[in-house]
Amino acid sequence: MQKILILLFILNASFLFSQENDSILSLEEYLGYVKKYHPIVKQARLITTNSEAKLLKSRGAFDPKIQVDYDRKKFKETEYYDILNTSFKIPTWYGVEFKANYENNSGVFLNPEYNVPEDGLYSAGISLSLAKGLLTNKRMATLKQAKLYTTQAQAKQKLVINDILYDAIIIYFNWLKNYKAKLVYQDFLENANTRLQNVKSSFNAGDKPAVDTLEASINYKTRMLDLEKSNIGYIKATLELSNYLWLENNLPIELKTNIKPDIYTFGSIDNVLNNSILNSKDVNLENHPKIVELKAKQEILKVDKRLKTNNLLPKIDLEYNFLTPDYDQLNSLNTANYKSGLNISFPLFLRKERGELKLAKIKLQNTKFDISATEVNLKNKIESKLREIESYDIQNTILENLVLDYKKLVQTEERKFILGEGSIFLVNYREVKLIESQLKAIDTEYQLFSSKTGLVQVLGDL
Repeated sequence: MQKILILLFILNASFLFSQENDSILSLEEYLGYVKKYHPIVKQARLITTNSEAKLLKSRGAFDPKIQVDYDRKKFKETEYYDILNTSFKIPTWYGVEFKANYENNSGVFLNPEYNVPEDGLYSAGISLSLAKGLLTNKRMATLKQAKLYTTQAQAKQKLVINDILYDAIIIYFNWLKNYKAKLVYQDFLENANTRLQNVKSSFNAGDKPAVDTLEASINYKTRMLDLEKSNIGYIKATLELSNYLWLENNLPIELKTNIKPDIYTFGSIDNVLNNSILNSKDVNLENHPKIVELKAKQEILKVDKRLKTNNLLPKIDLEYNFLTPDYDQLNSLNTANYKSGLNISFPLFLRKERGELKLAKIKLQNTKFDISATEVNLKNKIESKLREIESYDIQNTILENLVLDYKKLVQTEERKFILGEGSIFLVNYREVKLIESQLKAIDTEYQLFSSKTGLVQVLGDL
């Protein structure tokens, strides 16, 4: 089976990444793989599954229950007692429980209180709490909290996926940044090689001094070194990107060398990241996953506080059952035949209950502080990201114009050198400045991409 899976993986990977038409891996396609197959994304989905299982468990406290108690003692051919007690209970939302019961007891040494008619005794009744446990109780609180835990889990899941997608996008931008830097060095290596050959030809023709060939050769070797360094950076970025690419059955993908990032990502990033969010001026934090999570926590603590408050009341449990030997005759149920009970208890100092209530109030107050602090923190982060985007957008425009100016300057210096009016030193110097400006432009573009992604991450909408 393992060999078949490996073969399928190779064929699938070959189909996806070896065709010439599929040699460009766009950001949108890449995110599609991350969302669908990444193990941490799959793991995040288990958060809500776990909370749903807890909700099902808490609902079990309200399940009807059948109970059978049977005791028998026989010694030296004497039946001491034979006691059968069966019951069917239906718990309800408030502290009320309906109960039906059947008893059939016999024996020589049977306790007189267990004496019943020959065909047994039927009973139907109700038990309820009149103070503590009437308006709220442990079962009710647990179920309410379980429902709120589901809401909280959904928000947590969104935050986890939001973070993993942010990391994945930043890794893609880093891959794109290193690829563009590599292209820059490749272009200038070709320029340096062409210039070296031209200078050598001019030297052989007697038009250029020998020192020009030396400087052109040094420049060429420098460009070779720069390209090799950028190649290492690109390889490392590619391997980092591979950490986020998976197929079904948790099979990781290793990118082939012919797979390249989309160099036109700049024009599509707003659509990928949701253009309406990036251009929105009014930010509503009510539906932010972190705020939703904290407010769900606050509601959970409110339920706990109500339960702790209810525990200050005395415990008064009342039970009343109608008795009849004939289960099929409802008119036989009357107040003359009954079994009832009353249980009252109340701690004198309530130190435990008052302490638990105080702790619940402290936890609730802490959560309120968390919500207020988180809202301010999110607003400031959003404002910071908006200012970053605005600044990097301006810087990017300036650097684009700067690159164009440096290109013109290098071209002018090259023409002067060809005509014998300039020097190769000046050409190399201008070219170094052009390379620096292009790399700055690439880095600023990366920062702009990262800021836009960071804004959507802070908004919790990745």
